[in-house]
Amino acid sequence: MTVARCFVTRRLPGPALERLAAEHEVDVWPEPVPPPAELLRERVARAAGLLALLTDRVDGALLDAAPELRVVANYAVGVDNIDLEAARARGVSVGATPGVLTEATADLTFALLLAAARRLPEAEARVRAGGWVTWDPGWPLGAELHGATLGIVGLGRIGRAVARRAEGFGLRVFHTSRSDPGSIALGDLLEQADFVSLHAPLTSETRGLIDAAALRRMKPTAYLVNTARGPLVDQPALIEALREGRLAGAALDVTDPEPPQPGDPILDAPNLVLVPHIGSATTATRSRMADMAVDNLLAGLAGEPLPHPAHG
Repeated sequence: MTVARCFVTRRLPGPALERLAAEHEVDVWPEPVPPPAELLRERVARAAGLLALLTDRVDGALLDAAPELRVVANYAVGVDNIDLEAARARGVSVGATPGVLTEATADLTFALLLAAARRLPEAEARVRAGGWVTWDPGWPLGAELHGATLGIVGLGRIGRAVARRAEGFGLRVFHTSRSDPGSIALGDLLEQADFVSLHAPLTSETRGLIDAAALRRMKPTAYLVNTARGPLVDQPALIEALREGRLAGAALDVTDPEPPQPGDPILDAPNLVLVPHIGSATTATRSRMADMAVDNLLAGLAGEPLPHPAHG
């Protein structure tokens, strides 16, 4: 067995990296934030394997700086942070972690949907501020899920898992899909839905999918939930819709940019639940993602097909 150099751009939960280190030389970035682009290029310059996160941009310039690189294992379901065409042109295999975070992300989708609809952050903050003085029949009044209409944009694995959960809440479900004959047009979905949940991949076609025009088609009593990718939503347009009361609320696990910088208007938007990209943040899911990423690296370095290849 030939020992190869591998660079891992962040510490990962679980024992997966121990398996990698048992066979290859492993260099793990020690900081809690991603390596800057220049340092990333330096660390992969002599690496044969790269285990990257969605926060790491793997483009032609990075690949050119790493002539020995043979495989990139992305610690994510999506690969929008990787230039797949550039990787293919250089003979670099790319893997991902498909399917592993479906249930965890669907769970979070419903957590966000409920939190926004029932105004949980606002209610919790009032309790901590000493504002709970009596039972109040008029506050905080939220929206009911039972009997409402949920519009799912993108009926992939996660979208279908959300639809299954919606059945238990008594929601009527509409969805968009390229291949499902039961889907409806996005505009019709936006006009009919009380809750809109985004589960589409980020592509050139879906970037900015929920723009100002799309938001105007939603009911003023509707809620938007995004646990997919931040750039699916025109964020300034969403902020404006929330401030003007043209949307009842929104709940975001992802933003554009991510994370928002101090002073970003999204941080002061009203009726917004905002969490830091935690869709897959369960112990079991994140550990399984590490296992799948390491499996991809080990296979690629051994000259074998990746068990979880990226598509796109």
